[in-house]
Amino acid sequence: MARWYIIHAYSGFENKVKEAILAEAERTGLEALVEQIEVPSETVTEVKRGKKIQTERKTMPGYVLAKLAMNDDIYHLVKNTPKVTGFLGNGGKPQAISEREAARYFGQRDELAAQPKREISVDYEIGDSVKVLDGPFASFNGVVEELDFDKNKVKVSVSIFGRATPVELDFEQVELVK
Repeated sequence: MARWYIIHAYSGFENKVKEAILAEAERTGLEALVEQIEVPSETVTEVKRGKKIQTERKTMPGYVLAKLAMNDDIYHLVKNTPKVTGFLGNGGKPQAISEREAARYFGQRDELAAQPKREISVDYEIGDSVKVLDGPFASFNGVVEELDFDKNKVKVSVSIFGRATPVELDFEQVELVK
């Protein structure tokens, strides 16, 4: 019976680990014991240089979820995969997680996608001069560097002791200088 396990991998190599395990399982004839391998991630929209771009962001960096029918062969296949440091569990033994817990990791991205986004209109753009209304930088003036509509944040470059310093604020914390 296949159960979910959490594999600890080098951060940034999660997808390579997934592909390596699948390829090695196929090569050794163990693919029937590897039911599913997932790298928990979400698609986020970022605003860079005034353009919205979609990127994948890992929700659990350094971890891979795998539904495996665990036996000695599968254990050694995963453990000997390059960039894998081991399984999550006590004393080096793989500890299975419940279906509900695994669904929670995948459900996070479904819940995030289902949440309605509140629309906020802003009357300033990248390069505009704005005034900070509240917070530690209240009454400072600065220039808008980035707008992040997903997080409702604006990055403003303010001058502190003669140096330009980027400050991340909520949309509501700044107003356009007229």
